[in-house]
Amino acid sequence: MVFIKSGSGGRQSAGYPDGCRNRFLQISVLFLSFDNQKDYFVLSLCRKVSVRTKLLLCLGSVEYITMKAEKSIYPFRVEPQDVDFTLRATISSLGSAVLNTAGIDAHGKGFGVDALHADNYSWVLSRIAFEFDSRPEQYADYRIATWISDYGRVLSTRNFTLCDSSGNEFGRAVSQWAMIDLSTRAAVDLSGVGDAHADAVVDAPPPAAMPRKIRAVAPSVSCQHRVVYSDIDFNRHVNTMRYIEMMLDMLPIERLTDGAPMRFDIHFMKECRYGQTLTVGVEHRDNGAFFEIAGDEGAAAVRAAIEWPQ
Repeated sequence: MVFIKSGSGGRQSAGYPDGCRNRFLQISVLFLSFDNQKDYFVLSLCRKVSVRTKLLLCLGSVEYITMKAEKSIYPFRVEPQDVDFTLRATISSLGSAVLNTAGIDAHGKGFGVDALHADNYSWVLSRIAFEFDSRPEQYADYRIATWISDYGRVLSTRNFTLCDSSGNEFGRAVSQWAMIDLSTRAAVDLSGVGDAHADAVVDAPPPAAMPRKIRAVAPSVSCQHRVVYSDIDFNRHVNTMRYIEMMLDMLPIERLTDGAPMRFDIHFMKECRYGQTLTVGVEHRDNGAFFEIAGDEGAAAVRAAIEWPQ
């Protein structure tokens, strides 16, 4: 939200010159009203502004007062398709809700994949860590709060907390995202994007340790999975939840249904695409398991670690 002080004390129009447009300038005026008591226009903005471009508002003389960014909160409910036979939400369904929250929030603030696709870019998940102390039961209401804590040159950090209807926190997640050029599949420098969306960064630290880079895994058990239509997402690569399900299916069912607190770190290194045959391997260690998913050529595409603290 931006408050703009009027230079003449009356209603005026707002806009920007067409010459200011470039790939990072897409302004949307969502709401504009005049406060007669305070002599202020109240202007809500979304979309992206280039670090190279100054927003020109045709109001004569203006005064900018930028409001502090805050966490966004979204409601969810555990539906029957989200639970296993223990009638608690599965890890993958909670993970899906977390990533859906990221997409909804980015879309609402004007830098979602729909806006990026117009310039042939997209967000891709680089690393994520989930922590679940417990999992809610069927039909339980819960809320997910999300916020961006920083933009780096290569990665942006988005955070999440999950709370039940009484406000008790039962889960949290920290994710790191890269932007890619859909033509080259190469990462894009986020410096300009970070400056453009500096007002979306919340002054609050991540709620958990940053996602780990999983260095080496020596699988003792493996299986193969051919990537089919139902595995891929809008970026035409394997969906994050499908990776999670492939890995969790390698674990004993008793381990997955005991409801114990857990942490799940996932490190994405290469894309897996339609038609590939993947090798999914697991290495069991004390109080945890390490995973590696490799593509046709044998190189690791995804590594992950799940741990159950004692």
